[in-house]
Amino acid sequence: MPAGDLPSLREKIRKMPKVDLHRHLEGSLRFSTVIEIARKEHIPLPSYDPEELSRYVQVSDGEEPDFHRFLSKFRFLRRIYSTSEAIRRIAYEVVEDAAEDNIRYLELRFNPLALASSQGYPLQKVLDWVVGAAQKAASDHDVRVNFIITITRDVDVSTARELVRLALTNQGKGVVGLDLAGDEVNFSAYPFAPLFRDAKRQGLGITVHAGEVTGAGNVYEAVEILGANRIGHGVKAVQDINVIDLLVFRGIFLEMCLTSNIQTGAVPDLRKHPLAALHRLGVLVTINSDDPGVSNTTLTDEYLLALRGLNLSQEELTRIVQNAILGAFIPVTEKVKMVEAFNREFKALKLPLAPEAREVVKWP
Repeated sequence: MPAGDLPSLREKIRKMPKVDLHRHLEGSLRFSTVIEIARKEHIPLPSYDPEELSRYVQVSDGEEPDFHRFLSKFRFLRRIYSTSEAIRRIAYEVVEDAAEDNIRYLELRFNPLALASSQGYPLQKVLDWVVGAAQKAASDHDVRVNFIITITRDVDVSTARELVRLALTNQGKGVVGLDLAGDEVNFSAYPFAPLFRDAKRQGLGITVHAGEVTGAGNVYEAVEILGANRIGHGVKAVQDINVIDLLVFRGIFLEMCLTSNIQTGAVPDLRKHPLAALHRLGVLVTINSDDPGVSNTTLTDEYLLALRGLNLSQEELTRIVQNAILGAFIPVTEKVKMVEAFNREFKALKLPLAPEAREVVKWP
């Protein structure tokens, strides 16, 4: 695709209405906020110098791609969730930053256990702090936000059951989904299958991190065993045509995150990222930010990477944005209204609409 002038293209993409289905609260902290909270709460850090501290918090350009090194950033950041005030501030700023990037609908995922662990806070209180602050920011900045509760693969089943119960109890507060995340190399998803399938029966959307750094078999497992509606990342699905067929047949959405996939080593470089190939094979791919604070990115940056690095057309990009609307954990009538609203803005920005997108608004 002829990119034209990069600054003008960036501004055009920044103005696009966007949807982010895969953004972790814990990986979205502003770098300046990390330092400010640490100073205020007297939290010891290796350095308070931004340049020196950045290597503990963010993935640097010269850093060797590595999945476990990427996860280590989150263990470091846990010390910042030191007070209810800090948790509220972080939640508010994440939504505020999304609004600045013209994200109109955000599904913000977070692990209440990780946020509670530093001070032993009750899980319900942590959830109330996050939801209250994020919804206040959403109201202040005209963004819609819902929430996904994350369970990590390294917890025991009884702890996972407590988190599932928390998610189900708070569906009326905007909790719409359940996520399985963490180290898929060393921890199986199988022990959590009954919990996730039961949560799905009770109305929660299910998303599972799978096929990020392991094979396509984990994607199959997430769909068939855990009942996933969406797959976090799923880049390794491209290795097995049968798994690709399963994703297409079942209408499973992939939450793909270009920058983090490079930083974790999930793909060797951008040119080999399978997003474009999977999209053209009929898989419902979406583009998301994952951990903008850790990866030093925005959703605008991710869209630009797709256009310039993967040679997506602008028409393909608008289709992928509309995939994200269709994959959201909201009622179908609301999806139709959002597609209509986005299409009006795409036309105003002179962005082409995919033919399939025009059919969406005809749904009953």
